[in-house]
Amino acid sequence: MLGFSNAKINLGLNITEKRADGYHNVESVFYPVPWADVLEVLPAEDFSFTTSGLDIPGETARNLVMKAWQLLAPPEKQVKIHLHKILPMGAGIGGGSSNGAFALKLINQVLQLGLSTEELCSYAARLGSDCPFFIENRPAFCYGRGTEMEPSPLSLEGKYLVMVNPGIHISTAEAYAGITPRKAEISVKEIVKKPVAGWKGLLVNDFEAPLIRKHPLIGEIRDTLYTRGALYASMTGSGSTVYGIWDQPVDIPSLFPKFTHWSGLLS
Repeated sequence: MLGFSNAKINLGLNITEKRADGYHNVESVFYPVPWADVLEVLPAEDFSFTTSGLDIPGETARNLVMKAWQLLAPPEKQVKIHLHKILPMGAGIGGGSSNGAFALKLINQVLQLGLSTEELCSYAARLGSDCPFFIENRPAFCYGRGTEMEPSPLSLEGKYLVMVNPGIHISTAEAYAGITPRKAEISVKEIVKKPVAGWKGLLVNDFEAPLIRKHPLIGEIRDTLYTRGALYASMTGSGSTVYGIWDQPVDIPSLFPKFTHWSGLLS
């Protein structure tokens, strides 16, 4: 069984407080986008996990696809899993989290485990903060550690999205190093109710400003997108991918021939 493990963008991202358990409470609207990896899960006599496409750093045992299998692995059943990696890593678009969540969903289907959406979300939360979003994979207001969600009525259907990744790998530790948690004056949940053209200056990613000071290229990309008519542009997640939203298709990726990019209509 094939699955297309898609990315997401953050529409606003506020770091509201440091938690006693060492994590941070956040507020953001997550929106799925159709830029995706390819994940295949098939029944097998012996377990195997293979990859192709982009090289994936780190130990295989730490890959969220492997961890998903370890969470669900039933006795006397095995699968073979293949991940074709397209999405850049450390890019703030949730690629690894999506891989883990899709692995849970595909293993559940292929082995007919009968897990409910609620149960899959619970397993996904054990994999990582962004993982539960990809179980239902629809626009959502995310809060708490990022694992608490409520559906968002926001639709960007028909809008044209451009995503540009300059290849700057930003670790979670680096991103949080420049953050002073604070409550936002206006919740992202309220801001996204406005027309997209009204988001500039209101819808803020708290990671963006400190990371632009350290990596000015991120700001240069965002400013270029605005110069070329974007209704709204921002860094997503903890970076370094920058996206812009337009009402109609534009030829922006040609401006960044050395960078990884994706563009297309949203649904």
